[in-house]
Amino acid sequence: MPKRVETGTVTSAAASKTRRVEIPRVVRHEKYGRIQHRRTVCHVHDEQEESQPGDLVEIIECRPRSRLKRWELVRVVTKSTAVDVASLRSGARATQLRETAAKAEAAAATGTATESTEGRAAT
Repeated sequence: MPKRVETGTVTSAAASKTRRVEIPRVVRHEKYGRIQHRRTVCHVHDEQEESQPGDLVEIIECRPRSRLKRWELVRVVTKSTAVDVASLRSGARATQLRETAAKAEAAAATGTATESTEGRAAT
């Protein structure tokens, strides 16, 4: 029996070498005929940890690796274009702190006091 190959979106990368992938599907209700959107959740083994949340990945069925993991990552089809705003803000904050520290060192080397160092010396 051939191994199944599916394509889905990575929703979680919290565990080491494990990704949670959701595979969307559309089904018709048996009795009422209404179209329903469902999803299948697969736990995938990602040895090189190359996928991130939001990526579209191709997975293949494999032997059981743990209680939940029954799939392996084949390839990352497309990388996510989502931006992590929290990391951008923390990076901008770190850059701002480095710049103010550099200005304070330069002011101390020349012997002139800046506004930020005067305020700290008074308190």
